[in-house]
Amino acid sequence: MSLAEDLLELALETAREAGRMLVDKRPVGGPDVVHTKSSPTDVVTQMDQAAERLIVERVRAARPGDGFLGEEGGTHAGDSDVRWVIDPIDGTVNYLYDLPDWAVSVAAEVDGVAVAGVIDMPRRGETYTAVRGGGALLRTPHGARELQVNAGVPLDRALVATGFGYAAQRRAHQARVLTGVLPKVRDIRRGGSCCVDLCSLAAGRVDAYYERGVQAWDVAAGALIVQEAGGLVGGLDGAPASPELTIAAGPGTFEALHDLLRPLDPGHD
Repeated sequence: MSLAEDLLELALETAREAGRMLVDKRPVGGPDVVHTKSSPTDVVTQMDQAAERLIVERVRAARPGDGFLGEEGGTHAGDSDVRWVIDPIDGTVNYLYDLPDWAVSVAAEVDGVAVAGVIDMPRRGETYTAVRGGGALLRTPHGARELQVNAGVPLDRALVATGFGYAAQRRAHQARVLTGVLPKVRDIRRGGSCCVDLCSLAAGRVDAYYERGVQAWDVAAGALIVQEAGGLVGGLDGAPASPELTIAAGPGTFEALHDLLRPLDPGHD
């Protein structure tokens, strides 16, 4: 078994354990908000913190020399070439409101390149996995299937997923960008989780995705899953995906969405 496959197995086991914990131990009245980040609506719950602790502890027990980058502060340099990029709950507001579209995301990087990724959606009963160069899978209790993005979908027939930031100024500009996109596409979907959107793209449930403000932990696993399903992930004018802007779609659709977005100035607030 290759290093990437070993890392995938550890990521899969750990992400699923964290997902089960988040379902089983979710407080009856909903989790407590322990603090906020960019705005009063950008929340962190005690369950985000508990899930990240669980993931770090499990990975560290198996691979004590690895580094970590975690959304909730679990960031540590390691002695090896491997770094784990963790989003313990992507879609925290959905989790807070007991909506099903949230996910646990775990990616393993070697020398800064994601080689294995897992996104577990326990409320959907779905787990998405990818190994660099080995394709992407959707795993359910009924079995597994290979993932393939929809390619060459014209914009006027493309179902496009997106998300919005928390700050009022950013939201206002994102609304202006949206008014330039919406008349040109089949429709828009806003689910509230970058990870879920990227997996939906990989599974052919949407045709494209774009968003400003996503962080490394939001896209580390999801971008690999999309790429291994035949999709493209990037920013504007050949830049990599970044908090400035992330675009993802199948070949043909990616370029068309990029060219639609570019004059709308989507990379600024």
